[in-house]
Amino acid sequence: MEVMEAIRNRRSVRRYKHDLIPQEKLLNILEAARLAPSANNIQPWHFIVVTNFENRSKISASCTFGQFLVDSPVVIVACGDPVASPRYYVIDTAIALEHMVLAATAEGLGTCWIGSFNEEAIRKLLKIPDRLKIVALLSLGYPLEIPSPRPKKQLNEIVHYEYYGFRAFSPSK
Repeated sequence: MEVMEAIRNRRSVRRYKHDLIPQEKLLNILEAARLAPSANNIQPWHFIVVTNFENRSKISASCTFGQFLVDSPVVIVACGDPVASPRYYVIDTAIALEHMVLAATAEGLGTCWIGSFNEEAIRKLLKIPDRLKIVALLSLGYPLEIPSPRPKKQLNEIVHYEYYGFRAFSPSK
């Protein structure tokens, strides 16, 4: 799948088949994260791949809007290292996560990014070292259903050119 096709096809999937993800696909998705850029190439990320049903259930219960994680065959807990990169660990980890999201889409898998969770509960469950901060969770699996596309703003609503000033919303003005 071409990059723009993956970007256009990506959806936040919240219903999953119980099919296991082949090891090769999972490794491709993790490799996409490994290859992500980071400030000063510090690569301050760590990813915990959670497949155990009991652990997924506990992670799901710790989320405000992620109860569906229990049905996702894989949950990836994305951690950043603020000691290694105090200013950029969140941004760098988020970039690596987005690489995973697009790679998963290209592999025919669905994902959903979860940002509302009880960090301490997950930290204790997975024995995550104190020096790492959980940035986000990512569900991963074969979609049971593919949601319809959500409306997106037009380019002329979000792109501004410095030579027209911020008030200009397209080069034609």
